[in-house]
Amino acid sequence: MAIAVCSGSFDPVTYGHLDIISRGAKVFDKVIVAVLINSKKNSLFSVDERVELLRQVTAGMDNVEVDSFDGLLIDYMNKRGAKVIIRGLRAVSDFEYEMQVASINKKLDQEIETFFMMTSNQYSYLSSSIVKEVARYKASVADLVPPEVEAALKRKMEQL
Repeated sequence: MAIAVCSGSFDPVTYGHLDIISRGAKVFDKVIVAVLINSKKNSLFSVDERVELLRQVTAGMDNVEVDSFDGLLIDYMNKRGAKVIIRGLRAVSDFEYEMQVASINKKLDQEIETFFMMTSNQYSYLSSSIVKEVARYKASVADLVPPEVEAALKRKMEQL
């Protein structure tokens, strides 16, 4: 069984993330969407909230599982029996950083392969940071995130 991991902060999950996750789910037997627990990062949503939102928006994808992890991705992958990392690329600028990360992961574990997927053109500009910025100014994010995420963003912004 080919198990792939798509990791990230997903703060919040966007249609760009879902594009990569759904396309990856067509290629691999199982895709684990793994939310990185990073206490140094000032996230809008808690890890539990991000995991729950991801579970909601991937509910129709039978071979997708959502989880969270702390520490090195390689250690998490070995614990889960995964051998493939899926990474989405929006632009050439993403590639340089992602290549460095893929290289260090390969150094840490020769058995791990990284698959880069180009984000569909309609999402090439999209990032969680942009979504949060738009939402802060109460502009519509309906074309950027699923309805569940849009509602959660509205609730969060009202609390700030």
